[in-house]
Amino acid sequence: MPFSHHSHSGQFCGHAKNTLEEVVQAAIGRKMRVFALTEHMPRADEDLYPEEIEGSLTAAHLEKLFDDYYFEALRLQKKYASQIKILVGVEIDWIRPSSHEYISNLLKKYQFELFIGSVHHVHEKPIDYDYNFYAVAREMSGGSDEKLYEAYFDLQYQMLELLKPPIVGHFDVIRLKADEPDGSLMHWPGVWHKISRNLDLVAGYGGILELNSAALRKGMAQPYPQQEICNLFLEKGGQFTLSDDSHGVDQVATNYDKLLQFVERTGIKEVVYLRQGSATTDARFPNISTDIVTLQDLKEIWARARALETSDGQATREKAIIK
Repeated sequence: MPFSHHSHSGQFCGHAKNTLEEVVQAAIGRKMRVFALTEHMPRADEDLYPEEIEGSLTAAHLEKLFDDYYFEALRLQKKYASQIKILVGVEIDWIRPSSHEYISNLLKKYQFELFIGSVHHVHEKPIDYDYNFYAVAREMSGGSDEKLYEAYFDLQYQMLELLKPPIVGHFDVIRLKADEPDGSLMHWPGVWHKISRNLDLVAGYGGILELNSAALRKGMAQPYPQQEICNLFLEKGGQFTLSDDSHGVDQVATNYDKLLQFVERTGIKEVVYLRQGSATTDARFPNISTDIVTLQDLKEIWARARALETSDGQATREKAIIK
């Protein structure tokens, strides 16, 4: 597949697998042309996940780990420059209003080429980690999925307004642990209003929504965001890109066949991708520009990539037999 703008590795993310270099090598093997490295930003001690607590990690450990990630990403970007265009970035996590200052300082400290704007917490509880945490956040919101969704999209609006992320991560990830994750959101007027408001903001500053295939491997019927949200964003003139949100080599470009079918079914005629170039619409990333690829071209590129991948795999098997 030509590109993905969202990825993680087990080397720098506790709930992922494989080294960062192995993930890059997998992207090369899948014939990716552009692949963004976007490990999670460090979090405070009070926001550690259970496996991080069990591993006796602290916020200081996460900061050191992230620093290691940044320089490893730069090394890999240079090492594999002739085989793939690697973009070095970060996935930020808006947890509370004070997140703004921390994230702003992080973006100043490192010379990123992009960042993914995401919300994984509501009422400071992770909402996509497991059902228990989700249930606590729901109870704190008033006891219903509807109220939790409203709180989620309000928090997302804060993040969008203050940070204006170039790419918005898994826009409706709040669906993952809900009672009806594939249900329509249009029957909740308050939720739908907030969704429309947020999409207006993203379209207004020129942000991009990722079509995130991770939802499909997690058992959901549609990627993030679901079709009705994509249709609304299209009406507002919004742009989309593709992401696998991979957490290891076995998830690189996972379900991209289904993702392209979704793109066609939704009526999305073109998607964009980031690349290194002089022209830019975001002064924060002066060497990054966007290019457009039509759905038809995308399908042809994907078909060629799959054919090359199959051919390479056959050649590797033949070499193994000869040996």
